[in-house]
Formats: sequence, C-alpha cells, structure tokens
Amino acid sequence: MDQRATVVFATPDYVPLAREIQNRLTLKEGQLERRHFPDGERYLRILTDVREQDVVLVGGTSSDAATLDLFDVACGIVKEGCRSLTLVIPFFGYSTMERAVKAGEIVTAKTRARLLSAIPLAPAGNRVALLDLHTDGITYYFEGGMVPHHLYAKAVTLQAVRDLGGTGDFVLGSVDAGRAKWVESLANDLGVTASIILKRRLGDRKTEVVAVSASVKGVPVIIYDDMIRTGGSLLGAARAYLDAGATYVSAVTTHGLFPDDALARIRASGCIRRIICTNSHPNALKQDAAGGYLEVRSCSDVFSEFLLALQRRA
Repeated sequence: MDQRATVVFATPDYVPLAREIQNRLTLKEGQLERRHFPDGERYLRILTDVREQDVVLVGGTSSDAATLDLFDVACGIVKEGCRSLTLVIPFFGYSTMERAVKAGEIVTAKTRARLLSAIPLAPAGNRVALLDLHTDGITYYFEGGMVPHHLYAKAVTLQAVRDLGGTGDFVLGSVDAGRAKWVESLANDLGVTASIILKRRLGDRKTEVVAVSASVKGVPVIIYDDMIRTGGSLLGAARAYLDAGATYVSAVTTHGLFPDDALARIRASGCIRRIICTNSHPNALKQDAAGGYLEVRSCSDVFSEFLLALQRRA
C-alpha cells in the first residue's frame, strides 16, 4: 500500500476514528455526498477520485443499516476504479450468533461475512481488518477474495488495566470461563494473578456463580471482557469478587456497547468503580462520562500500525 496514494473514507459513525487514522498516517480524506429521498431511500455519491488508488473504508456493523451503508459505499468505491480496498471494522456486531446451537438457527455472523465478501474485488485485492472478535473462528466465514485480518487491542487493554490497578497488587478477573485463555495471557504479560469466574447454567437465560478460581481477598480486581452490553454478566462477576473480599472492582473492555441506560444501571449498582473502553463502538462516545466513570480510549493506533505494515509490504 502506497501511503501517498491512499484515500480514507468513513461511514457516519466512524468519521472521528477515520480522521485519527488519516492524520496519523497523513492520508487523504475521501468525500461522500449523502442525503435521503422523501421516502427514506438513501442517496450516496463518491466525490473523491479513487481511480488506481488504495482505499481504506472505516465503518462498523453496529446495526443492519450501518452494515448496508458499509457494503454500499464499498461497492461504489470498487466500481469507481480503486486499486485496492481495505475495510476497517472496529466492531463486528454479529458475534453473538457466531454458531448454531439449536436446529434452524441462523448464524448471522456467517451471513454478514458472506455479504461483505460479495463486495466486488478491486484489482489489487480486498481485505478486512477486525478488532478483538468475540470468537476467532469468525474470520473463517469470509469467502472468495476478501482476506480477513484479526487485530488485537492488547496494548490499549494492558495500559488500561495497569492504570485502573494502580501501583499495588491487583488481580485480573474474567466474567466467565469463556475468556479464560485471553485473561490468563493478559495476566502473564502484567505479572499478576488471573481469576476466573466459574458458572452453572440454570436455564436458557440464567446462570449462577459457583466459584472464583483465585483468592482476591484484600486486593482490587480489574475485570477484562471483550464486550460489555447490558452489563449483566459483568455485575454478576463483580458481586462474586466483592463477596470474595476484593477491595473494589473496575472493568476494561474493548467494545463498550451500553444500549439504552445500561451504563447508568451499571454505575448505580455500586459494584464497578470505573470502566475503560475503546472507541470501537459509536455508543461509547455518546455516553455521559461525567465524573470520569467511563473513559474512552482510541484504538486508532491498532489500525494505523496495521496499515503501515501493509504499506511496507507493498
């Protein structure tokens, strides 16, 4: 990828993040015209000449509308003659349905990956960069010429955990056994103890904590989870750690979704002292962060370094 010939476009929710990447790498900002017809149909027009240019499109899948917007703009960019297309997707929003458990269930993560794989191929190829996927296997759902890259916000996560844990001893916790390997890897890098929450399922929607794998008595616990939505699992784990003697609990996540009043409810519980997340999801920047309860840190460096690596290989 030739840095001087790279144009960066963004879907509406990701303009701030795209500009961070663009400014760091001194890339050209791509311009789009957007408007709606009276019946709600969208009008899109690519205003920047992309012929024989490497193009980066920053967008998300936080909703079906956002996913279709990403798909439409990407198809238009290839049609206008770009040399290569790189999709930067900070949040892949279909990871909950990444596999079928019951007969007849639709694996939405696969169908959306197939949709994005249907974007016409640019002459020098299409690729997609995804951040901290809920399941590694999602990358295998992309087909044809769409080459997936799974990136990790590990540097951002480690620094956030250090900042919340302070200079004394602390324990790195999980919300369940599903993230055990990742939490243990982070704990090893930090030189701290990892503690895993063990649960028992009581029904389709209810679980209970049955054990905490390591002693947390008298020390803070910093919980890491890749994604916080309503915060139910987070609060269950936090209460278990507090009951086990933790002095306080804070949390770090890559993807802070916080639908509706989720963040307010987490804060009102009194179980979580502070939360740090990245700007991978547009909701994170829309939250009322008064008093520093929620801190949003940028993941732009993760994608910038990836794009620089592509440039060096070109």
